Amino acid sequence: MKRFIIPLILVLAAIFLNRIAPGTDIVPFELQQSLATTSKLIMALGFTWGIIAAIRWGKIRLLSRYDMSVADNLRTRKLHTQYNILEKIIVFVVILISVSLTLMHFEGFRNIGISIFASAGIAGLVLGLAAQKALGTILAGFQIAITQPIRLDDVVIVENEWGWIEEINLTYVVVRIWDKRRLVVPTTYFLERPFQNWTRTSADILGTVFIYTDYTIPIQALRDELTRLLNENAFWDKKVNVLQVTDAREQTLELRALMSAASSPDAWELRVFIREKLIEFIQREYPHCLPKTRINIHPQQTNKPTNQQTH
Repeated sequence: MKRFIIPLILVLAAIFLNRIAPGTDIVPFELQQSLATTSKLIMALGFTWGIIAAIRWGKIRLLSRYDMSVADNLRTRKLHTQYNILEKIIVFVVILISVSLTLMHFEGFRNIGISIFASAGIAGLVLGLAAQKALGTILAGFQIAITQPIRLDDVVIVENEWGWIEEINLTYVVVRIWDKRRLVVPTTYFLERPFQNWTRTSADILGTVFIYTDYTIPIQALRDELTRLLNENAFWDKKVNVLQVTDAREQTLELRALMSAASSPDAWELRVFIREKLIEFIQREYPHCLPKTRINIHPQQTNKPTNQQTH
């Protein structure tokens, strides 16, 4: 009811001005026309406000059934994205229609509009070119609502920044960066340029940790330690547990630990934990297997001088 109080007051005020003021003989005729014009404007504002309030109330009622805080919220994020973008599109159309219908009640504006359309030619072309980007972003927002390359709370990498989709508007998208910054990009960005979406079909993700050691490292002992650490960590979803030698360089081995987690924040916490504990394990159990540089020194052969004299 709070959403409809102000629109209701505006409509009642417009009805009062439309019925009471013109019927009063004390009020001059010019003032009566001004009051009639004002009542039309207030009536249009009240109805437009009421329709927008009804649209937003309906959206809130529909989305209240879907909780975004649950773990597996793929369908919920999809519905939230669709309803939020469609709400903005419908509100934009309602305001546009309301302004157009309101201006049609004023003869002066109607004549100006006819004269503008009569001489539209070059002016229309210029306006079309000027509004091309604005219309493109609006259409891009509508396309995102339908095709959904991104959804609310998706984990994305945009402009080499890792974050979550926090807000999808009709012309721009707000990305919440991991360090609490906000990256604002136009909606056309997600249709024209490549980006990474880590939660497009599901939230689970693989995490990698690279360790560089000496050639003398016992691989199986390190693999057993990785399994033990993963079993003790609550961020591991118990799906992927792999330790592989991915490269053999001149002085070090490259070991890759591959693990899985239910979400990208969990994967990040799991990766930093495993990296720290594997390094501590090598330092404690196999310190001689840390990366080192070998230098082989060969004793130089010297020629001993002879004491023979030449006669």
